[in-house]
Amino acid sequence: MAIYTKGGDKGETSLYDGKRVSKDSLRVETYGTFDELNANISLADKLCLSKRNKKILQRVEYRMFYLQGEIATQDPEKFRSQSNIITDNDVHFLESIIDDYTTQLPKIKSFILPGSSVAGAQLHVCRTVCRRAERRLVSFMEKNSIRPELERYTNRLSDFMYIMARSEDHEDMLNQVANETVCRYKKITEQSNHG
Repeated sequence: MAIYTKGGDKGETSLYDGKRVSKDSLRVETYGTFDELNANISLADKLCLSKRNKKILQRVEYRMFYLQGEIATQDPEKFRSQSNIITDNDVHFLESIIDDYTTQLPKIKSFILPGSSVAGAQLHVCRTVCRRAERRLVSFMEKNSIRPELERYTNRLSDFMYIMARSEDHEDMLNQVANETVCRYKKITEQSNHG
């Protein structure tokens, strides 16, 4: 079966509830930016060193489908009756990770570069795309109503991406220190064996 439908050949696309809209509508632009964010989160998940971070990001990836789906319909009740939705439990989950990691990580006393590790840099890409998605959502909200839970969740996401980036940078630094220690130990051992 072909993945193309030809339905969008005239510059329109179908929403979740079947309504046709222009591909450059603010609704499509908004959920499309969240889709871009989710693809970037998926890449970050594959680059993460921490298994815990991978699991956390995968949970967020699924929540992004709920977020996009609700924006991608002009009849939100129809979506809510047929799908999981973002709730305040999801907002609290992000807040718990932010609070937990903030207490565990070294304090920041100045601006930091956006990522000293590959995963950290990718999570900063997620943070910036998230900010853009949030700006799109604010514009969208000027003429459309959304549940406050979606707004709160979106607002927490960029802070969440920031702290996840810091976590991965810290994990990478610890790995580098561990590897350097092992290398030095091997070198000393080899020297003593040949001495």
